[in-house]
Parts: sequence; C-alpha cells; structure tokens
Amino acid sequence: MEKKKNEAVEAFRELLDIMDELREKCPWDQKQTWESLRTLTIEETYELADAVLAGDSEGIREELGDLLLHVVFYAKIGAEKEAFEITDIIRKINRKLIHRHPHIFGDVKVTNAREVADNWEKIKLEEGDQKTVLGGIPSSLPALIKAYRVQDKAGGVGFDWKDPEGVWDKVDEELGEVKEVLLTDGTTEKLEEEFGDLLFTIVNAARLYHVNPENVLEKANLKFIRRFNFLEQETLKKGISLKQLTIEEMDRYWEQAKKNES
Repeated sequence: MEKKKNEAVEAFRELLDIMDELREKCPWDQKQTWESLRTLTIEETYELADAVLAGDSEGIREELGDLLLHVVFYAKIGAEKEAFEITDIIRKINRKLIHRHPHIFGDVKVTNAREVADNWEKIKLEEGDQKTVLGGIPSSLPALIKAYRVQDKAGGVGFDWKDPEGVWDKVDEELGEVKEVLLTDGTTEKLEEEFGDLLFTIVNAARLYHVNPENVLEKANLKFIRRFNFLEQETLKKGISLKQLTIEEMDRYWEQAKKNES
C-alpha cells in the first residue's frame, strides 16, 4: 500500500511538472483562463458520467485523468494569480474530510449512511460556509438533479416523509391536479405549474426508494434511442420512410427491438 502511495505521489509530481512546462511553452495552454476552462470542465464531467453509466472502466479512468488535469490547470492559474496553490486545495479538502467525518476521526456514533449524510449537512451549517440548508446547491444544476438535491437536503434535517409509501398519495394528488387543469381547459401557466409539481413529486418518490432519478432517466433515454434506432434501421433496409408507417406498424418493429434485447 505504501509503495502505491509513493508511486501516486511521484506520478502527481510529474503531472505538475508537465503543467508547468505546458503553461510556459504551449500557446493554447498559455491562453487559458478559469473562464475558458469552465465549459471544457463541464464537458469532461459529462463524458465521465457517460462512461460511468456505460460501466466502461477504461473510459472512467480516461475521463478521471482529464478532470484531474483540469484541477491542476485551475490550480496553476490560481498560483499565477497568487490566489492559491495546489497544496492549498489538497489541505483544504483534507481538513474538510476529517472535520465532516467525526464518526471516523472523532467520537460520534452512526449506524448507517443516512446518518453520515445528515451529520455532513449539519456540520456544513455549523461551519458557516452555507448559511441555509439549501444554500449550497448550485443554481446552474440541471433541474432534475437540483430537485433531487433539494429534497435530499431537506430530508437531512427532518423535512421528509416518515413512511415512503405515503408519497404515492401525493403522486396521485398531483396527477389528479394535472388532469383537472386539462379537463377544465386551464391556462398554459397553470398546466406548467401542475406538471412541475408532478415531476417534483416523482423525483421525491424515486429518492425515497433510493433510486437516483437522473441515472435511471438517462438509462431510459438510452433504451428508447436504442430501440428507435432499430426501428429506423429496419425500415431503411426495406426502403421505407418512417413517415410512411402507421403507428401499428411502428409498434411491431418496436416490439421486435424489445425481443432482441431479451
């Protein structure tokens, strides 16, 4: 174990040396700023997410390397600005991990992962870095992930369903309100509001059953794309346009796609 740690330290030192040289000699690297790296970092994060969903260990390793490079790049620019060094970043996260894991590095007792997460949120509030329970959620998060995080953080301080089964009454209620707006020819704004409430409640239901809605929705997206591509390819083989097919004919190809997966 110690040998592997030493190897990791040496490899990280080499990465820092490479970054120094790139920043000094490469025209592209010289031009970069925190702002110019931002969108690239977001792209790399999504590429990692894709590799994780695909279960692609080689891809995960590759994308983690790209993200690590970004961390080093931000730190290099920070050092040039005399704002912070890579050492500051590492020491900060080290202190944070120790402080927020008192059940490991202190005398706090926990019995499960939920209690660990609840303690984490309480400690964040005590530290003063986050003024309110929901204050630490990035405003630019995609809506589905944000809904999950909002509900999870609220649940961490006790604002949650006592019994997960109770959420289904709320789902039924929200679905009924959507239908009511449709039946009464309500305004677009009202329909959007009720659909939003329904989606928010569905996300909450998934969370209560320990299902990550972002991950499962993406898997559903990929499944739909895979089956629809099969439908399209099969019709093209016969020289037929999809627009020429009836919905019943499309359904037959769709069912064939499902059988091919089983």
